[in-house]
Amino acid sequence: MERARLMGVTGPGGPGSGYAVGGRLVLTSAHVVARTDERVEVFRPGGDHAVGGVVVWCGTPGGRDDAALVLVDEGPWWQPLAGVVRWGRLVTDRPGTVCEGWGVPEVAQRSGAAVEAVQLTGVVNPGSGFVGNQYVMDLLQHPPQGSLAGSSPWGGLSGAAVFCGRLLTGVVASDRAYSGHGQLNVVPAYVLQHDPAFRTALAEHAGAASGLEAVEFQHLADPAPGTPWGGLRSPAALLQAGRQTVPFHGREDLIERMRAWCALGGFGAWLLHGPGGQGKTRLAHHLADLLAADRWAVLWPHPDATSAELREIRHTARPMLIVLDYAEIRAEQLTALIEAIADHPGTTPLKILLLARTAGDWWTHAKNITSLTQDYLDAARIHLLLPLEANPSNRREAYRQAVRALATALPHVHGYAEHDWPAMADTLTVPRLDLDAYGNALTLHMTALADLLDTAVPAAPTGGGAVRQAAEGVEDRLLGHEYRYWEQTATARGLVPRLTFDTLKTALAAAHLVGAADREQADQTWRSLPALADQTRDRRDAVTAWIAALYPATFEGRPWESLQPDRLAERHTGRILDADPALADHLLNDADHAQTGQLLTIYSRAAAHSVFQRRLDAHLTRLCTRNHRQLAGQIITTAVQTNHPAPLITALDAITADPTVTLDDLTTLNGWLPRSSRRLAESAVRLTQTITSHYRALAKVNPDAYLPDLATSLNNLSNRLGEVGRWEEGLAVIQQAVRIRNMLAETDPDAYLPDLATSLNNLSIRLGEMGRYEQGLAAIQAAVRIRRALAKVNPDAYLPDLATSLNNLSIRLGEMGRQQKGLDAIREAANHYRALAKLNPDAYLPDLAGALNNLSIRLGEMGRWEEGLAVAQEAADLYRSLVEANPDAFRSGLAHSLHNLSIRLGSVGRREEGLAAAQEAVRIRRALAEVNPDAYLPDLAGALINLSERLMALGRSEEALHPFQEALHIRRTYPKLFKTQQEWSSPPPVVMVGWMRTLHP
Repeated sequence: MERARLMGVTGPGGPGSGYAVGGRLVLTSAHVVARTDERVEVFRPGGDHAVGGVVVWCGTPGGRDDAALVLVDEGPWWQPLAGVVRWGRLVTDRPGTVCEGWGVPEVAQRSGAAVEAVQLTGVVNPGSGFVGNQYVMDLLQHPPQGSLAGSSPWGGLSGAAVFCGRLLTGVVASDRAYSGHGQLNVVPAYVLQHDPAFRTALAEHAGAASGLEAVEFQHLADPAPGTPWGGLRSPAALLQAGRQTVPFHGREDLIERMRAWCALGGFGAWLLHGPGGQGKTRLAHHLADLLAADRWAVLWPHPDATSAELREIRHTARPMLIVLDYAEIRAEQLTALIEAIADHPGTTPLKILLLARTAGDWWTHAKNITSLTQDYLDAARIHLLLPLEANPSNRREAYRQAVRALATALPHVHGYAEHDWPAMADTLTVPRLDLDAYGNALTLHMTALADLLDTAVPAAPTGGGAVRQAAEGVEDRLLGHEYRYWEQTATARGLVPRLTFDTLKTALAAAHLVGAADREQADQTWRSLPALADQTRDRRDAVTAWIAALYPATFEGRPWESLQPDRLAERHTGRILDADPALADHLLNDADHAQTGQLLTIYSRAAAHSVFQRRLDAHLTRLCTRNHRQLAGQIITTAVQTNHPAPLITALDAITADPTVTLDDLTTLNGWLPRSSRRLAESAVRLTQTITSHYRALAKVNPDAYLPDLATSLNNLSNRLGEVGRWEEGLAVIQQAVRIRNMLAETDPDAYLPDLATSLNNLSIRLGEMGRYEQGLAAIQAAVRIRRALAKVNPDAYLPDLATSLNNLSIRLGEMGRQQKGLDAIREAANHYRALAKLNPDAYLPDLAGALNNLSIRLGEMGRWEEGLAVAQEAADLYRSLVEANPDAFRSGLAHSLHNLSIRLGSVGRREEGLAAAQEAVRIRRALAEVNPDAYLPDLAGALINLSERLMALGRSEEALHPFQEALHIRRTYPKLFKTQQEWSSPPPVVMVGWMRTLHP
């Protein structure tokens, strides 16, 4: 709590307390002010001047929402405080959350003396008062003794703000009955935020509301996302998404879908990706504000939050949304969050919104880090955020809205209040906005801000020449204004002219590239720069203090934050690196693992800016090849994560082709490669081929020592070749691996039989890809024999592998028309999964459900429809139970099982029930396809065809035409999504002919 915000309020209901929450707005009690539009007086404790104010929102006096907002009159005696407070709610049921309140109760007042204040401390137990949507504050101080008859010694405390840590969590309403004045009733902040009129008043008079944060996890939260106005020294800060300077507009459909997703309950994950500045973070803030109305809390985890800390989120007992920004570089935190969610009871909604620039290999890797991440993230919703203003005709009005909003906000920036910004905004000419770049929300807003600033104060030059006047040069225009801010601050601190301004700009680029965990690490960075290495420690510390003043840290311990928005930091860093490529080498000398990763990430993002015309690509590639031993893992990791991987992939290929790079270095590099990666697939083939060549040469000289390594390398190479569609080469390679491992297993079966089974499994897949089904069947049969023997000796280790191979065997047998054998194999696999699921349901129930679904299909193929129906029903029931706990992860499986169930029901004449199951499958698959069309449109088409068949079986041929037409449209519009004929089923030929005549008369 801040002392300067403490207020007293006098209204028709008597004296009360208050708290300034932003601008001229004071929070107090409804029973103090009585009603909306009432005139009241507001004063500061110890002060001698009261000011008037009007009630702009009022809850119910004595009710659940006993609170009010007072707008203080404008005048010289009232100076609005900078910034707004942050709001929070308790999200767990754990007792003993420490809180504090501050007010002006009657017990502290003395006749003839100035109004005195009392600061109270206490604890809140969430279980007390929850039925009435109330908090109870148990005071830690000894309660006052004695009072006037019928009154409370805490009279006048009503309206006092209650804080838990830095979050305003409630408002004191009354002294709790029968507590001996030791407890206070508190109106929770979530009750207030539930009222749209309260939120409107808060947004209108105190800046944008920031939603509700999770009280118990505020130590994990990043304070930056919701940073309010106040103390602004840089106009660029107005563009930070958390400030919400420009009102949110557009994307109504997406917002409604996301709110509906939140309302589903249980766990859910949603990946929202798109280029920098597309509006991902801004949309997340808007969603958070809307969820506050539904009493949700929102947590934006800080990048430094540890895995152990994040796992504590499992205790959440209230609806909560976790927003993980820059998710592509936070896989470890995402894994910890999933582990927490796995321990969460699932009785309240707990959603994760992931924000990233891409949804490529990093996402595939993140989903497959552990079995838990696979289970919980495999069915996550994925949405590419398209340009906000794709239609050029809409951009003029969007530009004008941005100009007006920024003109209103600019007086809040230090040194910019003297200009008449609204008048400038009215006279500003709208530029040409027809280029595609202006569809990006941030580009449009940056252009509006740059145009406003240029009207009042010409910008300092930043380089770039004519490109500054184009859309791609708007970052340089804003940097010109930022440079003035930097230089003025440096001069005021005495850094200039003792250090050149170019040196300071280089230091800022270094700060963006590698950051610093503390001031000592910051000093280490300055000592790595030639221009600062010979300076005194005092002067280097002055550089740290200068940057900290420019961009103050929002998290304890760190010396500074980065320039925001990111694109400005990237452009400035890119300009410095373009002029001085050696800067990155200097910084690498003493950089730790985290700094190295940050350097490559920021460097690659800067290189993506088109103004550099690929010059930074070449610099970054050479940096990586020169320092490949130090950077091996980070090259791979960053290439998977960044939206501009080209220079890193080029470096990886150059390292692979360099004959001086040792096998150990190549093996280290290979160890960092993800198991599967579309982006790095070709590079992975080349690297694995090079490693295989090394082992082939070594095995030729010393087979006893290196044949096992050669076989492993060949096995890996086969998989890599298969990933890029080079199946014939992959088959030849895996055949070599099988021959070697077969020979090794003959001499030492205990050591090499498991590896042989793995290679045989892969051989079966390669043969199947080549259409050699009979040989593929023989290979998987051999793998099953080995794994059966291994599982007999050590079931804990090998039974899951045996079940997997039996499932594959069933598929191979089906391809060969050996239905009974295929049925036997999948039945055995299902039995194994049933036993495994009994011991470990979380791990194996999904596998059991999938195996049962396949078993029902095999039974149907054998004409054993009643048995198939019973198994299909069990599979569907299992999936329903899984969906209840984790809807996003298992809805696709449920749809698949319902599709199969509808066929089984139809086969036994239960056509109406079959139709209902088919309709439900279509509904689920339609919802999935809306979020991720590439993955689910083929499934939707199959479900639509099945639905049309169910309708035809009931004689409803007219209705059956529509789903068939929709399926045909999907098939024609997206042919590349249908990889095989198995992904497309057709209705009976007679029906198809009739419908085709309808479609093409």
